[in-house]
Amino acid sequence: MSVLSEEFLAEVRGMKQRNLAVELLRKLLNGELARRKRRNVVRARSFAEMLERTVRRYANRAVAAAQVIEELIGLARDLREANARGEALGLSDDELAFYDALETNDSAVRVLGDETLREIARELVDTVRNNVTIDWTLRENVRANLRRLVKRVLRKHGYPPDKQEKATRTVLEQAEALSAGWAA
Repeated sequence: MSVLSEEFLAEVRGMKQRNLAVELLRKLLNGELARRKRRNVVRARSFAEMLERTVRRYANRAVAAAQVIEELIGLARDLREANARGEALGLSDDELAFYDALETNDSAVRVLGDETLREIARELVDTVRNNVTIDWTLRENVRANLRRLVKRVLRKHGYPPDKQEKATRTVLEQAEALSAGWAA
């Protein structure tokens, strides 16, 4: 049974031991986020922040167990919907990961729009995939070359210059997470 299935979530919602249900959901969601972090660093980070905020409020007794359970179930549903987001945008999982890395900059989304960000994400996947080597995270010259190529792609598509450095760091962080799977 999947942590994201409606049947499982309904079963957890019906548990008599509320504290146990909260702890169960927290552990399962943490495991799911750890798994997702290997594919999409930015999304996993944002979901982890939401999970941490909810659990902290519960630990501080700011909300009741029943409310936390509902919030955690909502978070599980959001995780499930995030899977379908790539399909809706017409992006592969790798492209979606880079799209999310670029989308963290609100001004870039406003200026460039979704279509341009999708195009940049596709080009970044090709560029990064074709230029990573097995030891690229250890060799500074390879890393510098990849950083240069990423900046070139961003400039080519008119990504806001004031946000290019942060976007480049985020894209390289995402590339590190994905490249382990590419090398295999």
